[in-house]
Amino acid sequence: MAIDLPALRAQFPSLDTGLAFFDGPGGTQTPRPVADAVAATLTGPLSNRGAVSPSELNAERAVSDFRGACADLLNTPANGIVHGRSATQLTYDFSRHLAKTWRAGDEIVLSRLDHDANVRPWIQAAERAGATVRWIEIDPRTTELDLDSYERALSPRTRLVAVTAASNVLGTRPPVRRIADRAHEAGALVYVDGVHYAAHALVDVPALGADLFVCSPYKFLGPHCGVLAAAPEFLETLRPDKLLPSTDAVPERFEFGTLPYEVLAGATAAVDFLAALDPGTATSRRERLAHSLDSLHAHELALRARMEEGLGDLGEAVTLHSRAADRTATLLMTLEGRDAREAQAHLATRGVVAPAGSFYAYEPFAALKLDDPALRAGLAPYNTLDDVERFLGGLAVLLLRQRSPAVFV
Repeated sequence: MAIDLPALRAQFPSLDTGLAFFDGPGGTQTPRPVADAVAATLTGPLSNRGAVSPSELNAERAVSDFRGACADLLNTPANGIVHGRSATQLTYDFSRHLAKTWRAGDEIVLSRLDHDANVRPWIQAAERAGATVRWIEIDPRTTELDLDSYERALSPRTRLVAVTAASNVLGTRPPVRRIADRAHEAGALVYVDGVHYAAHALVDVPALGADLFVCSPYKFLGPHCGVLAAAPEFLETLRPDKLLPSTDAVPERFEFGTLPYEVLAGATAAVDFLAALDPGTATSRRERLAHSLDSLHAHELALRARMEEGLGDLGEAVTLHSRAADRTATLLMTLEGRDAREAQAHLATRGVVAPAGSFYAYEPFAALKLDDPALRAGLAPYNTLDDVERFLGGLAVLLLRQRSPAVFV
């Protein structure tokens, strides 16, 4: 079985523009069922949560459905699912929650591979607590984490290890379980940024060894929000600042103010959409997700291989920085003698959306001495071989000064 790509693409109104989108790592396009779920919930009837009126029950259902869907997506208990406005907001919140017990002399370990959302909140929390920050470095030859540097960074004083499950710019997927096991041996907690990873792989939070795992539904076809997953019994040990009348029940104690019920409904619809990509004969949502994401991985891997082949044909005009053995279908490149913004603008005239920048990946760009901006092309479920050929053709016209076909309108 495989994904029915024409049927899939028909669910995305934005694709009617004819644009080829390679900006999925920054946020995917939204299918109609997700938008319909948002609209249906928002137009109600809808009230604050309760157990009496239909409008209250609709709000209650939006919350419980969201927790159940995310639990199936991440393989965690539903009462271990925390909603947040974004992964960045959740990481800032939990950096404050966790750092309440840190003291001078404590240490945390961060990764040079990470998006700044899994770096700066921890650095700032450590500064306030008087804790020391240590680093897992990147091997510049492979763009993988240098695990020898990780061993040197760990100590009996390590309180937290924060690491990405997949780089949002290089696609590198480090061995999170190996990292987590060593952290736990040292007595440290493990916080995993799965924002990029969750868009390309079936997440299993316990199998990863993550004590806390964060992701963003808008990176996998959903609305703009964040999700944090953790064992409920672990969440019970954390005492956030909160309003006196608000509930102290987990996970609600970490959710401040009225929840955006329509956004929760959209996130639930996104999980269901993913599960329906190629469900096979599976019955449970988790099993449908597993089958569908296997097919998605095969689809993206085939397109990535063609992109890499085509970029290789451009020779020294393109330097591809995504070269880890285990990585997602996301490619970061710099262009000989060209500013990546020029390439972005040129591709846009051909109906190809491929952004230029450093994408909040401050540490990887600094560690690898990458030119800023660089050009990033990330694949999503709706991308086609024709999209890839348009991207490659547009880049070839710019770099090799081939005769350009008609400008996209």
